Amino acid sequence: MNLLAIIGEALRALRQNRLRTGLTMLGMIIGVAAVILMLSIGQGAQTKINQTIAEMGSNLFIVVPGATSSGGFSFGSGSIRTLTIHDAQAIAELPTISATAPVISGTAQLNYAAKNWSTIITGTTPDYFSVGNWKIESGTFFTESDLRSANRVVVLGSVTAQNLFSDEDPVGKTIRITNRPFLVVGVLMAKGQSLTGRDQDDNIFIPITTSERQITGNQFPGSIRLMLVQCKSADEMDIAEMEITQLLRQRHRIAKGKENDFTVRNLTALADVATGAAKVMSMVLGAIASVSLLVGGIGIMNIMLVSVTERTREIGIRMAIGANQRAILTQFLLEAMMICFMGGLIGLLLGIGGAWIVSQVADMLIVITLGMIGLAFLFASAVGIFFGFYPAKKAASLKPVDALRYE
Repeated sequence: MNLLAIIGEALRALRQNRLRTGLTMLGMIIGVAAVILMLSIGQGAQTKINQTIAEMGSNLFIVVPGATSSGGFSFGSGSIRTLTIHDAQAIAELPTISATAPVISGTAQLNYAAKNWSTIITGTTPDYFSVGNWKIESGTFFTESDLRSANRVVVLGSVTAQNLFSDEDPVGKTIRITNRPFLVVGVLMAKGQSLTGRDQDDNIFIPITTSERQITGNQFPGSIRLMLVQCKSADEMDIAEMEITQLLRQRHRIAKGKENDFTVRNLTALADVATGAAKVMSMVLGAIASVSLLVGGIGIMNIMLVSVTERTREIGIRMAIGANQRAILTQFLLEAMMICFMGGLIGLLLGIGGAWIVSQVADMLIVITLGMIGLAFLFASAVGIFFGFYPAKKAASLKPVDALRYE
């Protein structure tokens, strides 16, 4: 028999047992749909983390005051202001560092016309926007001149701008921060949530000199809450961390063997950990979903064994009129693969539809790639071949005389 005839015979056999074929196919449908859905959720989470990391900036350190102790009591990180603006300026001079951005932060009440909004206020330098990879949507960033003169200028995050101005252009308008007038010079493009879940767009930015002298105040003049440090290249991150630590220990006159009064955190390393966790989650979700494919494959093997038993006399007749073992093997193997292929196609459509529903209902980023679809089909085909081979081999191994005598 030629291949087309074998395919036709396989399709005829499947049509004769539509209900059984459909129920057998159901396991493959559920398996492929689950794989597509789980992988798309995992890939979406990984893509979202990658986007957040890219928006956060590259080759970054965050330097915060370290833990302190007094009178037998230990205080957490940041419990005392040990970092200064001059520390940030000194670090910026290191050969491996491209820029630093000292930060003073707090909360403030904003007013514009009849509207008011409470948000985070960040006092910093113009380098903060380049270090943090911020983009301007309208207007400009504040300048070094604003920093030196402690001008009352402010750059708004997109959420803050929306709550104060709705659809009105904020640039050039005056808002009041703790009852002091500030000129809006720019509005930032939206970034979304940070890796810790904080809304980065619900924020305003003013010169650090203005913040220290007029808004947040400072019990220790010149001290800062933290600083962002950008390394020139990813390859120099370890060297830069060592140089920052040595410089600050020297500036703070920390004796050998004493603990640092600051902490240097490698944000790039933290981002790599988050990316790795997302990859592991995606793999785990895919592996869990693949179990249903294996269950579906076992169902296919079971049904094909039943089919071989039921059609033993038919196999004997076909062999008696000239069909060889290869033709019998090919027919039953094709039947198993057709069940997998049709079930995989329906499962693919259901998986894509389910992913779309999840993205709409749960407001999640869902990513479906051609590689993901190809992987699901490849795995489904492999299941069909693996679990269909034994029943097909059993059918092909029957002796014509014994098959014809079978009742």
